Amino acid sequence: MSVTLILIIITVGISLYAWQNESLMHKWIFQPYAVQRDNSWYRFLTSGFLHADMMHLFFNMFTLFFFGQAVEQTFMVIFGAETGILLYLLLYLGGIIISDIPTYFKHRNDPPYRALGASGGVASVVFSSILFYPTNDICLYGLLCIPGFILGVLYVLYSYYSGKRMGDNINHDAHLYGAVYGFVLSLVLVPQALPSFFEQIGNWRLF
Repeated sequence: MSVTLILIIITVGISLYAWQNESLMHKWIFQPYAVQRDNSWYRFLTSGFLHADMMHLFFNMFTLFFFGQAVEQTFMVIFGAETGILLYLLLYLGGIIISDIPTYFKHRNDPPYRALGASGGVASVVFSSILFYPTNDICLYGLLCIPGFILGVLYVLYSYYSGKRMGDNINHDAHLYGAVYGFVLSLVLVPQALPSFFEQIGNWRLF
C-alpha cells in the first residue's frame, strides 16, 4: 500500500471521527490565538487531518490521490524506497505545517479565527508534480484540462490576490505558501528537475 493511500485513510478516519467528537475538533483545529496562548504548536500539524465537511474532505483527498502517488513514486525512483518515502512525507506534512506559518502571524491576536484542512500539504504535492511533469494536463472538475505549468501560474495569482482580499472563509494563504514550499523543496531536493522543467515546456505545443 502506498504512503499516499495510508495518509488518505488516516485523514478520512480522523476527519469523520472529529465530526462526531467536538472536543477533538476543538483541540486539534488550527487556532493561532490558542497556539500563542497555550503553546499548542501541534495544531500546525493536527489541523491538516481535519476537514470542514464531506466536500472539503473529498476534494483534498481526491487531489492527493491523483497527484500524490506520482510524486511518491518519483521520489522513490530518485532516492530509493526508504529515503524517497521520508522525503515525500517531508513534502506533504511539511507543507501542512509551513503553509500555516503566515496565517499564524496574521491571526495570532484574532481569537475567533480558526482554520483546518490538508490544503497546504496537498498544494505542496501538486506543485511538486508540476515541477516534475509541467506539461501534464490538470483537469478541473473533469471538464477543463490545462497543462500544469499554466494552471500553476493561475493558481498562484488567484491565491495571492484572494488572500489579500480575504473575502471568503478559505485560507488562500495556506494554498499559496503550500504551493511555493512544495515547488521549492522539490527543486532543492532534485535540482536537475529545473532544466527538465524548462525543456518540457519548450517542447510543449498547444496543438
